[in-house]
Amino acid sequence: MEQITNKRVLVTGVTGWVAGPVATALAANGNTVFGAARFRDATQREPLEAQGVNTISIDLQKARFDEVPNDIDVILNFAVAKVNDFDVAFAANAEGPAALMELCRPEMFLHCSSTAVYAPDDHNPRLETDALGDSHRPMPGMPTYSISKIAAEVLVKYTAKRLGIPAVIARLNVPYGDAYGWMTFHLMMMERGIPVPVHVNQPTSYTPIHSDDIVRSIPYLLSLASVPTTIVNWGGEEVAGIEDWCNELGRLTGITPQFAPTESTIAAIIPDLTKLHSTGFRSQVGWREGMLRQLTVSRPDLLK
Repeated sequence: MEQITNKRVLVTGVTGWVAGPVATALAANGNTVFGAARFRDATQREPLEAQGVNTISIDLQKARFDEVPNDIDVILNFAVAKVNDFDVAFAANAEGPAALMELCRPEMFLHCSSTAVYAPDDHNPRLETDALGDSHRPMPGMPTYSISKIAAEVLVKYTAKRLGIPAVIARLNVPYGDAYGWMTFHLMMMERGIPVPVHVNQPTSYTPIHSDDIVRSIPYLLSLASVPTTIVNWGGEEVAGIEDWCNELGRLTGITPQFAPTESTIAAIIPDLTKLHSTGFRSQVGWREGMLRQLTVSRPDLLK
């Protein structure tokens, strides 16, 4: 796959776990990268600037784009607001990206969505055409997430079609890296003897994808950008459940996980990756390798 180079790229949500490594990788590959976030803490700019990313302050909720430069070629939208207020969630997650497209009129637009938009269906893999639903409603503290993500997809598709912008919506499934991820929270619970919530319909399975593979996959995803917008599932090769990675973390640390089956958590969502694979992309970091790397980097004190 031809790499992205010599482009003016705007990456939103750049202070987040997923977008930061993407922005720095693109900057290292000969692109002029603008990393966008609210940057309420000015010290967040320093590590990004040190790696060649030009930081700018924007606010998608308020459509504040005064620092956005002209002649942006590619926009990668990773920004997300996880809030309890639906008005704020719709403004930040749906209206904001559409307004940014209106302003910049880029050559290509990638919108990071989530497999949270799917209605769970036991452990059957979800196709891009399958039913949508409020999968995150049972999760404490995330009442707006699935619905605002669905709203964002609708507005991105509509705006891209109206403006003739080739776009791709990538539905991401459980991202993690050497220093972040859902697993880090589960490990903290295990350390403290707190039972980890899992769905009553076990195993609580997903397709976790490592940061290295997220970065590698960007040009493959952009190869799908089209008018009308293409939607594609985005995940790792292997199916693994919360139970699996907690047990692996237990094997590596000697801490035995406890589980608390409940309906007040997210059910299994396994994306079908046929369309992603059609681009030629395959993830390379297996989840067991990823767990070992995460411990080695983030909690070497716990390794047996």
